[in-house]
Amino acid sequence: MKPRVAVIVLTYNGIADTLACLQSLAQMVYPGACYDVVVVDNASTDGTPAQVRAAFPNTIVIENKANLGFAAGNNVGLRYAQTHGYDYALLLNNDTEVAPDLLDRLVEAAETDQRIAAVGPIIYYHAAPNRIWSAGGSIDWQRGICRMRGEEEDCGQYPARIVDFVTGCAMLIRVAALPRIGLLDERFFMYFEETEWCVRASRAGYVCYFTPAAKVWHKIPLNARFDREYLAYYMTRNRLLFLRATKAGWRTWIDALIVQDLRTYLSLCLRPKWRTRKGRIGMRLAWIDFWRGRFGPAPVLEG
Repeated sequence: MKPRVAVIVLTYNGIADTLACLQSLAQMVYPGACYDVVVVDNASTDGTPAQVRAAFPNTIVIENKANLGFAAGNNVGLRYAQTHGYDYALLLNNDTEVAPDLLDRLVEAAETDQRIAAVGPIIYYHAAPNRIWSAGGSIDWQRGICRMRGEEEDCGQYPARIVDFVTGCAMLIRVAALPRIGLLDERFFMYFEETEWCVRASRAGYVCYFTPAAKVWHKIPLNARFDREYLAYYMTRNRLLFLRATKAGWRTWIDALIVQDLRTYLSLCLRPKWRTRKGRIGMRLAWIDFWRGRFGPAPVLEG
């Protein structure tokens, strides 16, 4: 009998992507008796729960009464996995599609070492199926920068290995590790929460692992940039929250605040070719909210 897995698909509208994701999950070769798909809906307005139940009647649907964000929404699914005796929980974005052997490869990697708290697959762009979006992540603690490896064609250059973090877009979590590590930090709302969780896992004696044998395709634009106001807000505020939560040193704070954030903000304000780019208002509000201790969902911002 293989380990039991709860595949947690968090949704907030985007029903077409969700149905395509669930269709790909229905093609998995992992024994059907050993996994369940759990759709956690963050109060969608496009009829997601009803359409999911109609198209995939065996899917478990949990309806939240509000948009809880990525962290709190996935925590609903993780608590479900804990209380219903699953061995693993796979966090999976609704705008992804998976290889048929995804669960086999992820679980196979996790079962090699009880110290593995999370396993991440190789993630490609859906629009460019051999171009890597994520092949595991690393943290530059000197500068406080978190980077995912990728943005190149897959030539087999990324071996299976221990990594600093894996993206929450597709992340297999060992349920037995949750009491020691904890759930996702809901202050983040979205972005950086899985990275902070992976750091907590490492400091609790676990490791995070990447395996290219497991494959996922993500429907993120090829030219995606974090230059919209709300994205600038979350990426700025939450990186500072990440540094605080992980107790980064003062040199890291100086680099993050002055060398990186302040330079970026001044460039957006002063350089003629960047004046039309969005992000200034989001960055400014992010700094204010961070220092005032305001976390959770962002204020209403353009974009």
